[in-house]
Amino acid sequence: MMKKRPMTNKDLTLVGHLGELRKRLIISLLSLIGFSLIAYNFADLIAKDIIGRAPDMKFVYLTPSELMLSYIRIAIVCGIILAAPIIISQIWLFVSPGLEDKQKKYVLIAFFLGGAFFILGTIMAYIFALPLILNFFLEFQIPEIQAYISFSNFLNFVLSTLLAFGGIFELPIVMFLLTRFGLVKVEFYTKYRKYMVLVIFFVAAILTPPDVVSQILLAVPMLLLYEIGIIFSRIGQKKKEDK
Repeated sequence: MMKKRPMTNKDLTLVGHLGELRKRLIISLLSLIGFSLIAYNFADLIAKDIIGRAPDMKFVYLTPSELMLSYIRIAIVCGIILAAPIIISQIWLFVSPGLEDKQKKYVLIAFFLGGAFFILGTIMAYIFALPLILNFFLEFQIPEIQAYISFSNFLNFVLSTLLAFGGIFELPIVMFLLTRFGLVKVEFYTKYRKYMVLVIFFVAAILTPPDVVSQILLAVPMLLLYEIGIIFSRIGQKKKEDK
């Protein structure tokens, strides 16, 4: 008797794919909810650490529910971070059966290196960039006008800054993948480098608050990341040409 071949995603019907997708979504959602509930118990400590980035600022909340909603947002963000390995694994389990071995390799590279660069970007922003930006803003105080900041608005500012830095740190991975799949040549990156400098400063101006300091603090790492991306792209193109 012939042995039955195990069923893969390629053999599933539309209903089967939807069932598999629902299963992965449920696992991801449950992990997110679970970690968010755990993180909520530490939201007070996390909020104090965030406030510690700006020790000279005084914070208030303007509506009865503002602080509680801010704690919930902190818990959800922390829940996403803690549940990220589970969520990524569920995405991988859903898409990997439909990929070829070569495609699997590049998706794994994108997942791991992309995650590492994103974490590096947020850490650098939280430890180095954020205090510098906040100190710059504090210099505009005068005795007659003191800063009493809404904690919700401050949290929005912190999260948008971290997200901007984390997203920009994905630049080398994007450049590598574009080159590896033959969509862009390394020569394109080097030929139009001077134009990319202008584009980088323009993007930094859009992603950051409207001040020169935060724009420069984002643009300078972007320029360095662009050069790192060129190095990655050379490696990717060389491997492609060797094959």
